[in-house]
Amino acid sequence: MPSELFHFHRIIKHIPNVLTVMRLICSVILLFVKPLSALFFGLYIVCGASDALDGYIARKTKSTSQLGASIDSVADAIFIGVTLSVFLPILHLPLWILCWIGAVALIRIGSLIIGFVKYHALSFIHTYANKATGLMLFCFPFLYSIFGLTITSSLLCGLASFSAIEELIINIKSKELSRDTGCINWKRIKS
Repeated sequence: MPSELFHFHRIIKHIPNVLTVMRLICSVILLFVKPLSALFFGLYIVCGASDALDGYIARKTKSTSQLGASIDSVADAIFIGVTLSVFLPILHLPLWILCWIGAVALIRIGSLIIGFVKYHALSFIHTYANKATGLMLFCFPFLYSIFGLTITSSLLCGLASFSAIEELIINIKSKELSRDTGCINWKRIKS
């Protein structure tokens, strides 16, 4: 019996990474599905649910790892990229919103370059602001139908700007890579 329990526990520890890989695959499939169709929203919800569950299960089963965090960050980036590539052409955003999205993307790319040079690793950081931005991006199609394009886009871009700048500051100021940083720790950064 203890052997079976050990085997079951080992299987459970792989579930977070399986969920993350599932998000990667579903994100790519979204590129080939008719936007805003029932299948699209089904896959879209699977991506969002897997994003919420993978980290939660990893923490609960004490199976967090640097590899899992890296795969999660890559899956998040791919989901965001796919989401933007699907929605930007059909939303007809004003030029000032497109420029704002471009500026956020440049800040993120700059942060990744700085992190890669400093730490020799992908430096996606799991901050509360990044998580809130991801949640709001996931909710965008639903919020758009309630608040309209301008308000929803402005709120999302504002939050994305804050989270991108925060991540950039953390990558510039931190002496070591810590992916699970809740927010800027000014005491650690100043020392």
